Amino acid sequence: MPNTTFELVSFVPWTLIFTWCNLFILFLIMKKLLFKPVLKVLEKRQNEIDTMYDTANTASEKAKELEKEYSMKLAAANEQAGEIVKNAQAQAHRKENEILEQAREKATVMTERAHAEIEQEKKKVYEEIKGEIADISVSIASKMVEREINAKDHEALISQFIENVGEVK
Repeated sequence: MPNTTFELVSFVPWTLIFTWCNLFILFLIMKKLLFKPVLKVLEKRQNEIDTMYDTANTASEKAKELEKEYSMKLAAANEQAGEIVKNAQAQAHRKENEILEQAREKATVMTERAHAEIEQEKKKVYEEIKGEIADISVSIASKMVEREINAKDHEALISQFIENVGEVK
């Protein structure tokens, strides 16, 4: 028995060379049949992934450009809207001033007309009062001439004159 154990652990150079040759041949077969197709699949997959990244980057850049363009258009639209509102406010202000000016002119014309009418009425009333005072004076003078006036008659004539003037008003 001691002999069998030694054979299991023994070192045989031809067995070692044969094992190394088998390992090398197996490596070449594996390289040819397994590694090259796997590497081709991996390379193909890497190319697909690179293409997808390029497409995504291109789409991202295009989206950024569109966003920038839309932002500029939005800013221009906001500016235009501001101009429209500003112009509308200015036009409304001008219209307001125009209406106020027309109202002031009409008020001035009406005031001047009213003053002129008042002056005419004053003159008319003044002329009427003047005429009535003249009539009353003539009437008093004729009554005085007809009779001699004493203090009592004088007071009565003045009272009558005042009453007649009150009726004129």
